[in-house]
Amino acid sequence: MSEEFKVEIVNPEKSFLVKEDVMEVVVPAFEGEMGILKDHISIISFLKPGIIKILSKSGDENYYVEDGIVEFKNNNLSILTSSIFNLNDLDKSKQQDLLKQAEEEASKSEINDQSKYLVDQKIEVLKSLN
Repeated sequence: MSEEFKVEIVNPEKSFLVKEDVMEVVVPAFEGEMGILKDHISIISFLKPGIIKILSKSGDENYYVEDGIVEFKNNNLSILTSSIFNLNDLDKSKQQDLLKQAEEEASKSEINDQSKYLVDQKIEVLKSLN
């Protein structure tokens, strides 16, 4: 029996990625890193800044994501996000630009606790990519 399921990642511009030979996906959910395999229970969760790891028969892929919603139902994983980058395409200058923006945002005096938590997560993840 096949252990594969379908993943679709959508951002505002387009359908970013569709894969049908996925064995496992690890997402940075608010509750912590969540591994999803075929026949996982149905879930809906929010994403925090982090790395989405997709393990498939056609090769493993890693994506940096800043936010979003993840839904798994009937062996279909949908990820909706406003900001996603393939780590293979994320060059050092783009990474440094994202880090600089996050550090500027974190230093604002009027930032609330939730925004501070998210921007701190973003900074931590971007620094770990080096």
